[in-house]
Amino acid sequence: MPAARRTRRSPVPVEHDADVRNAFRGKRCLITGGLGFIGSSLALELVNLGAQVTVIDNLLPNHGGNLFNIAPARDRIEVNLGDILSESVMAYLVRDRDYIFHLAGQVSHVLSMSNPFPDIDINVRGTAVLMEAVKHHNPQAYVIHTGTRGQYGAATKLPVNEDAPMAPKGIYELTNLTAERIIQIYSQNFSISSVLLRLTNIYGPRAQMLHSHFGVVNWFVRQILDGRPIQLFGDGSILRDFVYVDDAVEACLVAAVRSEGRGEVYNVGNDKPTSFRQLAETMIRAAKRGEYVFTEFTPERKAQEPGNFYSDITKARTRLRWEPKTELHDGLVRTLDYYRQHREHYWTVETRSAGGRAT
Repeated sequence: MPAARRTRRSPVPVEHDADVRNAFRGKRCLITGGLGFIGSSLALELVNLGAQVTVIDNLLPNHGGNLFNIAPARDRIEVNLGDILSESVMAYLVRDRDYIFHLAGQVSHVLSMSNPFPDIDINVRGTAVLMEAVKHHNPQAYVIHTGTRGQYGAATKLPVNEDAPMAPKGIYELTNLTAERIIQIYSQNFSISSVLLRLTNIYGPRAQMLHSHFGVVNWFVRQILDGRPIQLFGDGSILRDFVYVDDAVEACLVAAVRSEGRGEVYNVGNDKPTSFRQLAETMIRAAKRGEYVFTEFTPERKAQEPGNFYSDITKARTRLRWEPKTELHDGLVRTLDYYRQHREHYWTVETRSAGGRAT
């Protein structure tokens, strides 16, 4: 089969809610993990909205931090190549910030089971360092934290709402739940405003493409673009909800500016579930090429597989007036196009020489 023709589509403009369009102009925003997948997408959108944006990221190998991610606005984003575990660095960075988006974390489900200590250090201690800095140096800041649907574990009832029992099946999920609880404790005891988002299966441009440890949709994209079959575990019938990255960014923004969000927990998901087989078939249609094959679960993935899961987003829909807008096919087309254009920045290890202003 001939290779797919290289295409260049214009980025689809994000249509923001009226409350968001002017809320960030001139505001000082800090994003932890800001060179990663969601963090960089958020940084670019905040810049477009007129915010003054600083990102901190230590570019931990194989975790998705990539200076190319902010290339469209590299002269308008302040980059700190530091570590959220540094108390002095965080004490400096949180000062005078209006919004702090806490996205830094070790995010590999599989790696967390072979070595739990990066999760404990980054997700737990890093969150404590951040909140201590906020408590002492900027308690007026508004903290927005992104966790994971994995905090719930296996669903006891579908769709899963925010009151469902928490039974995480892995260290990664447990440390995200712990980070969430830490922020809640600081909010309750020290009057620090916060909102907690539980994200599910985010996909789109700027995700890491070096390995399959996280980001299943994007790994399918790599398999398609490399001319390899998509590998589906089991029979491909497991259900998930998939959210395009622009919709996840919009959730972060509306949660920050709407007073209804303060102190609350919200699912950021999709109440229209898709099986992995349907995902593969949709991706093949979007790419106009490819095939899929079935394979057995690896022991590590089988141990952490929660079964069918999709989110109840009633709370986000009614209180934040947020819901995903991007259809799966459209999001996959945009994702495929992005990596066709920029694969040289994602198929090999990225270095710090890619650009960006560091402090």
